Order: sequence, then structure tokens, then C-alpha cells
Amino acid sequence: MKLPSHSRYAPSAIPSRPTYHWPNGASLAVVVCNNIEHFAYRAGLGSDSAQPNAPQSFRNYAWRDYGNRVGLWNMLEMLDELEIPSAHNVNSAALDYMPEITAALRKRGDEFIGHGRSNAERQDILWEEDERRLIIETRDAITRHAGTAPKGWLGPYLAQSSATLDLLREEGFTYMMDLPADDQPFWMATRAGPILSVPYSIELNDSPAMVFRQHTGREFADMIVDQFDEMLEQSTRRPLVCSIVLHTFVVGQPFRLRPLRAALRHILNHRDRIWLCRPGELAAHVAGLPRGVVPGSEMLADQS
Repeated sequence: MKLPSHSRYAPSAIPSRPTYHWPNGASLAVVVCNNIEHFAYRAGLGSDSAQPNAPQSFRNYAWRDYGNRVGLWNMLEMLDELEIPSAHNVNSAALDYMPEITAALRKRGDEFIGHGRSNAERQDILWEEDERRLIIETRDAITRHAGTAPKGWLGPYLAQSSATLDLLREEGFTYMMDLPADDQPFWMATRAGPILSVPYSIELNDSPAMVFRQHTGREFADMIVDQFDEMLEQSTRRPLVCSIVLHTFVVGQPFRLRPLRAALRHILNHRDRIWLCRPGELAAHVAGLPRGVVPGSEMLADQS
């Protein structure tokens, strides 16, 4: 039986791959990604703190807006305290809505990653021309705020059309994080050349964990510790990426921030054994590895 498939990447079992190391000889890279989002008022898409698929209301708009007004600033203070570099998947509308965000991220030297115009919409339902416009508008707005063009992309709701990868590559993006297919980066084919998939967890992710599955902040912190400890042990056999995904309006709540801080301190106790990096730094390192090391690099060599 022939099942529907794609031509973006080939099957690859992780034990059969060549091994390599991250900078300073580390075998485990740890990436902390934060999502900064802005939503339409009483319209479009948006999660709810109390129930799934709730209608859009002033209440759940305000709950999400807490992330920009308070939650982000709680999180940045914690990241400063722990000296953790971070990257932020930003809706360009959030930067227009609250310019203080741009100044704070630039002061930290953090990475801006394209995350669409707003999480009130998704791109996989758009015609190709309209999806291209969404990508261009997002890229140009972030460039205007950040001073440099984003190289990475995370789609709102991690949603992709059949042309998304092609459009991203054509508009200057070199990596994306929509596909939770691996604990290592891998190259994918597009009609404009290779684009890198950087691991981004939907399991170690506060939104599905605490909003949809209703885990507590302490349960989420335990998940982080268990994931990190297991991956640190596994990384003695192969290089891995431990991705920790946060949202300002979820984990930015003080009662959730406290166990998160403890989990991150646990990770930092092993700082000499890990590479604590941003996705763009990881993507740049992978791009410099010899062909044949990272899955897909041979397949895409002729396109580069």
C-alpha cells in the first residue's frame, strides 16, 4: 500500500547516524524558546485558560494580554538572574503593540524568530500568494524593530501549507522549527534550496502541557528535569537538542515561574556539560558541519 507522503526529508533512524559534537565538546544542546504573541480582540483564534475551544471573549483576550503586560517581564527578570540566553518567537503585531518589548530583547542580545503576524490567524489555510504576504510582512516588521532580519521561523500553531517551506526559503529564512520529528536537526528540501529543521518540543511546552492537558506548574517543572536528565544520559551516545518551550501568558504567572526557576537551576548545575544556546546559533553551527554528517545534507548538497 502506498500512503500519502512528502519529498521534504528521508527516513533516518537516529542510532545509524554519524556522531558529532556541539561547541566546547558538549553533546547536549539546551535551547530555551519563549513565545511572545498578540491576539485580535474577541475575534480569530486564541487559547483559553479554563476550557479548550472556548469562544473568544474579553476575558481570554485579557488573560493572554497578561503575557505582554506582566508575564514577559517576570520571565526576563528570571532569565537575567540565571544568565540564560534566550530566543523569542514573536508575532510582529506584538512588537507594534508594545514597543518596550523590542528594547528589552535587544538589550539582552536575544534572538528574534518569526512567528507570523498574530496567533489570531494561521497560515496553512491561505492561498500561496497570501501566505507569502504573511511571511514577508512578518519578516519586514521584525527587521524594522530588531534591526536585523530573522533567520528562523515558527508558524502560528505550527501550521504549514504544502508550500510553506518553499516560501520561507525563498524569503530568506534558513531554518524553521515547526516539525517535532527529531531530537537532532536535519535538512529538508525546498524548491529554493535546503532549509534546516531545528528541534522544537511540543511535549516540553508549557501551552499544551498546562493549558490543554492541565498539568500544574510543578508537574511541568518535573517534566523539564526528567527530560533533561534522560537526554543528558542519552547524549553520551549521540548529540541531542533539549528544547524548552515557554509562553509569556502561561509560565509567566508567578506561581508557575517559581518551579520553572528551580528546574532551570537544575540544568545550570550541569552547565559544564551542555551547550546553552539560541536556535540561530545552533543552526549556524550545523550549517558549518561537513556534508554527510547531518541527515539530509547529502540529498540537499546539489541544491545549495
